[in-house]
Amino acid sequence: MTDRKIRVLFVCSGNICRSPLAEALFRKQARDAGLAARFEIDSAGTHGLHEGEPADPRARKIGKRHGLDVGSIARPVVAGDFDAFDVIVAMDRGHRRELRARAGQDREGKIRLMRDFDPASVGRDVPDPYYDGETAFEEVYEILEPASRGLLESLRP
Repeated sequence: MTDRKIRVLFVCSGNICRSPLAEALFRKQARDAGLAARFEIDSAGTHGLHEGEPADPRARKIGKRHGLDVGSIARPVVAGDFDAFDVIVAMDRGHRRELRARAGQDREGKIRLMRDFDPASVGRDVPDPYYDGETAFEEVYEILEPASRGLLESLRP
């Protein structure tokens, strides 16, 4: 048995809406389950347009409403992430396609779709709330919650 942590990376477009919310939610669920020490959790974007920025204020507000600290700072996915992380979780099929193309054939198997961890939503995308109001961010939280639980269950010892 190894004490090596499982490294999980959540990915959306700019790393300011969906992936920071997923990161914070998964971190809280792991902590609540007594498994926080088993994981290293991060998030990134397929592009660096928002690099260095905090998460969208609406994502932080929804997170706070649900007891989450959405404190990540946006960064782009870099080549080293494909080796460094054990599981890379894409928020939608477009992200998954792009990540698989960038990862190369030998590492594409670690790239998964977020909603594939929710049996009721397999194959579906987490919609981008960026151009919508706060209600869309709440809807994203409601989508992420069961998927994140499913991801945690899939990675339990």
